Amino acid sequence: MLPRESPPWEDHDEVVPLASFYDVVARRRDVRAEFTGEPIDGGVLRRILSAAHAAPSVGLSQPWDFILVRDRGIRTEFREHVLQEREVFRGQLAGEEAKRFAGIRIEGILDSSIGVVVTYDADRGAPAVLGRHAIADAGLYSVCLAIQNLWLAATAEDIGVGWVSFYREEKLRALLGIPERLRPIAWLCLGPVTHLQQVPDLERHKWRTRMPLEKVVHSDRYGRSGERIE
Repeated sequence: MLPRESPPWEDHDEVVPLASFYDVVARRRDVRAEFTGEPIDGGVLRRILSAAHAAPSVGLSQPWDFILVRDRGIRTEFREHVLQEREVFRGQLAGEEAKRFAGIRIEGILDSSIGVVVTYDADRGAPAVLGRHAIADAGLYSVCLAIQNLWLAATAEDIGVGWVSFYREEKLRALLGIPERLRPIAWLCLGPVTHLQQVPDLERHKWRTRMPLEKVVHSDRYGRSGERIE
C-alpha cells in the first residue's frame, strides 16, 4: 500500500476536543467590517484550503477550484461592481426594509487579506460522475460542502470569512478569466479579524430573526410537526 499523505493540520500540536468543534460552528460568522488587513500565514492558508479540498464530493469528482486574488486592482474593480449591485437591490426596497438595509455592510473586499474565488467544474469526472445521474446539482452541492469546510477551518484558525454574493457571474468570470464551462460560486473574503461578532450581522440589524430548530424539523412527512429531539 502507498503511504497515506498526512493532511497539513496533523502537524498541529494541539489536540482539539469534541466540544471545540461545536464551539467553532457556533462562532462562525459572515465577516464584513472586522478584518484587520494583516496577511494570513502561509501555513494557515494551506491548512484552510486543504480542509476545503478534503470535503466530500459526488463521485469523488472534486469539482472545485480556488482562485487566490491578492491583486488590489482586481479587488477594487470587483468591489465597484458589488457596490453597483448593492444599489440595484436597494432600489427594490421601501419603508422600514430600506432603512434597515442602509446600515448593513455587504462586503470586506479591500479590508480583507485575500479573496478566494471558488468555482464549479461540471465536466470534472464527466461523463460518468457516480451519483450525479439523477441529481444534476449534486456537483454544485459538493462545492458548497468545500466552502463550508473552508469556513469552519478558517474560524478554528481565528481567520474571518465573508461570502460576497452581490455580483453578476458573467462579470466575475470576465474579471478573472474564468472559462465559460466553469461557474463562479463564491467570492470569499479571508483575513485576520479584530473579533467575531457575538450576534450575526443580519440579526443585529434586525433584518431577519433566526428560527428555532423545532420550526424546521418534520416527522416522517413534510408538515408533520411534533418531532422531539433530545
